[in-house]
Amino acid sequence: MRKLIMGIVDFRERMLPQYADRLRELALTQRPDALFITCSDSRVVPDLLVSTHPGDLFTLRNVGNLIPPATADGLSTGDFSEASAIEYSVLVLKVRNIVVCGHSECGAMKAVLTRNPKLKAPNLDKWLCNADAAAFRLKHAGALNLALKPHDQLSQLNVLIQLEHLMSYPIVREQVAAGVLHLSGWWFDIETGDMYAYEGESKLFEVIDRQEAERLVRRLDAS
Repeated sequence: MRKLIMGIVDFRERMLPQYADRLRELALTQRPDALFITCSDSRVVPDLLVSTHPGDLFTLRNVGNLIPPATADGLSTGDFSEASAIEYSVLVLKVRNIVVCGHSECGAMKAVLTRNPKLKAPNLDKWLCNADAAAFRLKHAGALNLALKPHDQLSQLNVLIQLEHLMSYPIVREQVAAGVLHLSGWWFDIETGDMYAYEGESKLFEVIDRQEAERLVRRLDAS
């Protein structure tokens, strides 16, 4: 807690002068380009990883970067918090992109594979059911990258499953079909610091170096 408190002082004294004008501009409105869905893990810091500033990202974080699927009428089958963030970002903020970002060494993915009954965490156990489809796919269809550890294999497949869950929401499906919303699956390797993007053609997560970044941007521009 001491680190947090002194961090506030550091921001006020050292960083706030750099952001003061931007924060005044954002005081009454925001126009983020993307909804960024990622894990609550302390090692995953979205604004640091994608070099963004206040107002650039509408961020949704939870254990395992999970999105409970919707029913046919668009109601979430799980926690309404995630569904509300989707609706607000798409309908009110009119974001053009939604990114689901998983990561290596994810505790949630480890828990999905082990399901430790001694932990006595009924809420966590129920929440992780939203990753069961990813575990099923890993067991029956195999991993995208066999060189990864099992929980990292699951983490990558989980990103794809959560993208499918997103598409179960009518507002997302309609916006994607209209070409005004784009969904992306990313995966962050904590040890190397590399971010990867899922490529449908190769069916692999490809590292986002300059060449891959330019390819992704061209694809977005074309759509």
